[in-house]
Amino acid sequence: MPRENYQKRLDELRADVVAMGELVGERYASAIEAAATGDDALAEEVIEGDYEVNETYLALEDECTELLALQQPVAGDLRLVTSSFKVITDLERVADLATNLAGYGGPDGGVHPAVEFRELGEDAGEMVADAVAAYEAGDAEACREIAARDDDFDERCRRASEAVVRELLEADRARNEGAPDETGADADAEALEASLDEVSRALLAVRDLERVADHAVNVAARTLYMVENDDELIY
Repeated sequence: MPRENYQKRLDELRADVVAMGELVGERYASAIEAAATGDDALAEEVIEGDYEVNETYLALEDECTELLALQQPVAGDLRLVTSSFKVITDLERVADLATNLAGYGGPDGGVHPAVEFRELGEDAGEMVADAVAAYEAGDAEACREIAARDDDFDERCRRASEAVVRELLEADRARNEGAPDETGADADAEALEASLDEVSRALLAVRDLERVADHAVNVAARTLYMVENDDELIY
């Protein structure tokens, strides 16, 4: 293959990875909106649209494999191709998490009053978008900055999970301190079941948001390796 055509394919691969990142970002933003508002129709749209991300991933996987097999790239070109393969894998997993997140909204909208779900969700999405932008620009410093942000995000997720469990325990304590009659027992049981369901959805949502941020760090780590041959963020 002539050098010009080979370089064009490398450039197109990079552009296609960025386009996949934008597609995943759109799906993810819709998922956060669906969960924050309890919009079942939007949640279903996110879930049904996941096939588009999967098809994009498979096409890019084939391109990476072909470039490795036929062109046998070395040095910086090899890091570009292998890092791009890792990046699309993380983006595909963010899209999978988006399908989970879309369904966590309660019947009255929102996830749980103790969780700042929209804020956390938007911040995790911003980390992914910034990681893709760093990949596109080859910005090593941005990669390190994204990794540093993850520590704070993990702490916020920990506090959110603790707040959810604390509210559950306080509500259960309040119920036990009351003295309901027999007619109120069934209502208390139903309230407890609803509360447990809400808590379960909230804890799963926080867990998945933390994973989204982790995938952003993975994208940044592979980008740093691609740009500077530095594996300090890879773990």
